[in-house]
Amino acid sequence: MRNNILAGNWKMNCDLPMTQELISNIKKQLPEQLDCEVMIAPSHPFLYAAFNDSLDTPIEVIAQNVSQHENGAFTGEVSIDMLQSVGIKTVILGHSERRDVFLETDKDLAQKTKAAIDKGMRVVFCCGEHLDQRNTGNHFKTVTDQIEKALFDLSSKEWKQIVVAYEPVWAIGTGETASPDQAQEMHHHIRKFIADKYGDKTADKLSILYGGSVKPANAQEIFAQPDVDGGLVGGASLDADSFIAIAKAF
Repeated sequence: MRNNILAGNWKMNCDLPMTQELISNIKKQLPEQLDCEVMIAPSHPFLYAAFNDSLDTPIEVIAQNVSQHENGAFTGEVSIDMLQSVGIKTVILGHSERRDVFLETDKDLAQKTKAAIDKGMRVVFCCGEHLDQRNTGNHFKTVTDQIEKALFDLSSKEWKQIVVAYEPVWAIGTGETASPDQAQEMHHHIRKFIADKYGDKTADKLSILYGGSVKPANAQEIFAQPDVDGGLVGGASLDADSFIAIAKAF
């Protein structure tokens, strides 16, 4: 049985008071019974405060990124040990903004993922194509190349610590959304690709999330697709009402 997951990626938004207010508002509206795991990813400076504010709730506070290095002269970086020391057990890796803006490579992401897995962390691994890659029919190859280059050195056992998030880059923050059929088509393709390498048992237990302008109006239809196990949500996660509405879409 796969876990349904709703993860809010807050990106570089919210100072400390705003972070705490948003968490407070989410906590107030959380239903007593949830049909999904709920995760939020505030900025690094506020992870410890967010973790403490979320104690004794179903909310898991996760990180937006981490270094592959354990320690040393890496100014501005944050290590896995640092995250774990403030209670963080899950990290987002490979987001298109990390690839496109900060030029993280498949090799970087393979190293980061292995380092996180080795330390016992769970990884939400992002993949997705640009519009030109979809328009030229290269979207399936683009996504499977990203997965293969970063994740296919992992063992079947290590895949238990992986969540895949498919985010078509052309739908992130644009208001455009892949149709439910497009999302299902890619999610099915990803699951089959992993099954071909690791077997059906590993693939069937893998949660695959959709990200890209998910909002209350479209969440239920997207989440109803057989290979879609939840969402990695950006803008809509910065509003408690919207985020809770999406959580209820399961």
